[in-house]
Amino acid sequence: MKAVVICGSRNPKGRTARAVDAVVKGLSAAGVASEKVFLPTLTVERCRQCDDDGWGLCRREGRCVIEDDLAGLVDEVRRAAVVVFATPVYYSDLSESMRAFTDRLRRICTHETGRASIEGKPMIGLCVAGGGGGGAPACCVSLGKVMSTCKFDVVDLIPVRRQNLEAKLPSLELAGEWLASGPRSN
Repeated sequence: MKAVVICGSRNPKGRTARAVDAVVKGLSAAGVASEKVFLPTLTVERCRQCDDDGWGLCRREGRCVIEDDLAGLVDEVRRAAVVVFATPVYYSDLSESMRAFTDRLRRICTHETGRASIEGKPMIGLCVAGGGGGGAPACCVSLGKVMSTCKFDVVDLIPVRRQNLEAKLPSLELAGEWLASGPRSN
């Protein structure tokens, strides 16, 4: 069993990375190998809304016309048994790198070919806010909408604040163990 952890933070030692490390520790304790991917290190362009109607091959064929790192990352997600999406919170929403990835992912998932091996796949989301931390719940709602549109099995969305990160690390580790056990939201 393998997990892919997609992180929208550019800081591999920041709060979001610490939250990810706790989940990965839990996955590892349950015998699941994890691959961490930091989106800002990849080339993932924003959606071009190709055709006059704002769509393109994504809607017709379940793939994107842009040749960058998206297709390879989507293949990694398809091969994984479970997926973790983690993002720092900016303006009560996803980071720009996570937004670029999820915008294009949901477009290819509108077609059955794009949803292949994604539909029903268990995932959890982490939204880690700095500052006052009040935007974490709104970010979870945003991430949940996108993942539901892609037809993931959204088993948990976890808001984390700068102020409660230390207290949440043990429960994030448990969330990793739980995800490895094959939870289902249905």
